[in-house]
Amino acid sequence: MIEATQLQRAKADWRERAFDLTRGIAAYVRNPLVGGLARVIAKHPDADIATAFNHKQVACKMWARDSLLESYGGQFGRIWVLGGWYGVLPAMLFDDARFDIGGIDSIDIDPDVAAIAETLNVAAGNRFRALTADMYTLDYAAGRPDLVINTSCEHIKDIRRWLNSLPEGTRVLLQSNNYFSEPSHINCVDSLDAFQGMAQLRNVRFAGELPTKNYTRFMLIGTV
Repeated sequence: MIEATQLQRAKADWRERAFDLTRGIAAYVRNPLVGGLARVIAKHPDADIATAFNHKQVACKMWARDSLLESYGGQFGRIWVLGGWYGVLPAMLFDDARFDIGGIDSIDIDPDVAAIAETLNVAAGNRFRALTADMYTLDYAAGRPDLVINTSCEHIKDIRRWLNSLPEGTRVLLQSNNYFSEPSHINCVDSLDAFQGMAQLRNVRFAGELPTKNYTRFMLIGTV
């Protein structure tokens, strides 16, 4: 009982220190994204924000952001981010002055992540929405997003079936990896060529890979 109480106090102390640290950094650099991280730590103590914003996650999203800019420029009306989790990629896109984005919808099947994503992106106001939905049931033809982002293709059983639900000509940014040892990764690919063969995009603006310590991440940007 004493050990459990000490553990709870240690966790509370860590959250308080992390909140003070990120809030101080946000004030120093005047950065709304860091301020959003501070608010998540304070309001959602059980959120795994340390994993969502670790160096590998950030590196992969920076790679996506920079490659997107090179491929299609920075102006978008509305972007849909599927499997958006805590909304880190939208926050990074809103934080980048090179982009002019009308709005971003972060869409995830897990209803518990929407409130966290909204907290992280509160500075974006009504330009950001966190929605709970299954990507297979979305009406892409009616929504007509300028860009659909899915950085979790390794979690999708049938990528081609999902891509077939998008109107022809829809711009997409897709990421997958070869991290086969992760149980939740049900559809990894072993190479960039394999990923391209699986996606079968009509037009490819970018195809590349980003090696990390335990796996390689693959990315495609183009149209279905």
